[in-house]
Amino acid sequence: MTALLFVLYLVVEIAAFVGLAQLIGAGWALLALITVSGVGLLLLGAQGRRVFDRFRRAARGEVTAESAVADGLLVATGSVLLFVPGLVTGVIGLLALFPPTRALLRPVLEKLGTRRFGPLPSFAPSPYRGMVVDADSGDVVDGVVVGQWYDDGHATGPRALGTARADDATPWR
Repeated sequence: MTALLFVLYLVVEIAAFVGLAQLIGAGWALLALITVSGVGLLLLGAQGRRVFDRFRRAARGEVTAESAVADGLLVATGSVLLFVPGLVTGVIGLLALFPPTRALLRPVLEKLGTRRFGPLPSFAPSPYRGMVVDADSGDVVDGVVVGQWYDDGHATGPRALGTARADDATPWR
């Protein structure tokens, strides 16, 4: 099966190059092949940086993880196709790297990936954690606890139990 796919790849690439060479000339066809590879390599650097930025944004919760993975998959596929010699693979690789084409293909890949593997977990931290709900009265207090006080009714004034910190796992000391 692999040999058959390789032969099919060779036939398609040779036919595309011969057809383009008959249309515009052999020299221009060779220049087109080199130009596709060169433009693809230039585009690969810029789009690779954008993909890593998209992964950072997904870690912060600004975009979905599925979107970042789909974008990374398209850029990875495009870069591999650029390094495979040939005019057809170069053009398909360019299309996979080109941002408007990726914007069209990204939702399709997200749906396919979510259907096949399920939704990806979000590792982004919660955007805000400073809300306290009083269970007795139902009041919502929006803020940060600076100090905690306890009054048992037998002392003359409130007694401090300790200072609470937002990152402290044991607030009572």
